[in-house]
Amino acid sequence: MAATIKDIAQRTGLSLGTISKYLNGGKVREKNRLQIEKAIKELDFHINELARGLKTSQSKTIGIIIPLLDNYFCMNLMSYAEKYLSAFGYSVIVCNYREDPEVEKEKISLLTQRQVDGFIIVPSGETVDEIRDLCGRLPVVLVDRLLPDVECDAVVINNAEISFQVVETLIKRGHRRIAIICGPKRMTTARERLDGYLTAFSKYRLEADRQFIRFSDYYLESGYRICGELLDLPLPPTAIFATNYDITLGVIRRVNEAGLRIPEDLSLIGFDNLPFFQVLTSEFSIVTQPMEEMGEKAAQLLVDRLNGRSAAARVISLKAELVMKHSVS
Repeated sequence: MAATIKDIAQRTGLSLGTISKYLNGGKVREKNRLQIEKAIKELDFHINELARGLKTSQSKTIGIIIPLLDNYFCMNLMSYAEKYLSAFGYSVIVCNYREDPEVEKEKISLLTQRQVDGFIIVPSGETVDEIRDLCGRLPVVLVDRLLPDVECDAVVINNAEISFQVVETLIKRGHRRIAIICGPKRMTTARERLDGYLTAFSKYRLEADRQFIRFSDYYLESGYRICGELLDLPLPPTAIFATNYDITLGVIRRVNEAGLRIPEDLSLIGFDNLPFFQVLTSEFSIVTQPMEEMGEKAAQLLVDRLNGRSAAARVISLKAELVMKHSVS
């Protein structure tokens, strides 16, 4: 027969109120905490989450909505967030909307019906009304991308600042024909990275050539196609800044097919220091995002909100880092 709170009380000699307070996340005296945790282990006690949910109107589940399940950034984010949430007794339901805003709306509706306690969302940028309405009813944390006129917690990186640093580095190394392949125009990440690019040109009183500014979706095929278009220009770029992992892979593939060498024929700075780059070569210059910290901070913001420890919406901006190797001449 499964152990109960009464069994813990009998084993420790503590009141049911003290034990209940501990099990629900409240603070108890240190000596009481140690006794309770020892009894839980010895009795193999497990919380009946279904019963507690009926009593507290909480499901102890969190909805995580991401654009792509096979995207390494999204997988890492989900993994680190889930690890943090599980330490607080939460399970997660993960949905991917395949970069389709209509599917994203369906997933929001589905998880709301499943009565999740809160959401972590990497938004498409085209569900502003739906997420604004959701924020009025449940705790929501946005990750990577902000939404206009939506007041909720968020975790992002210093997109404009790191993009400026990349382009400034290329300019200081003598490059003037610098291409940037951004994400979709509707996304704040793409616009902010372009802002950093333009600010660097402005600082050095250089004119940015608009034919070198390209927008794309976040797929390898798009990086491949756009790189081909850039290489076919009468005066192609001498350097490319690919602002996403999959775009970077597409650029590398196209450069290889063209028989060009990096950095002798073309300089390249990519995004996200993921395993493929580590296997391919240790020489690529890469912008690295603090993915573990992003996932943990998103989960922490949500737990704080669920426990009533937050007031105004908070936006945490973490620092990405430019790691220079030998892919820039």
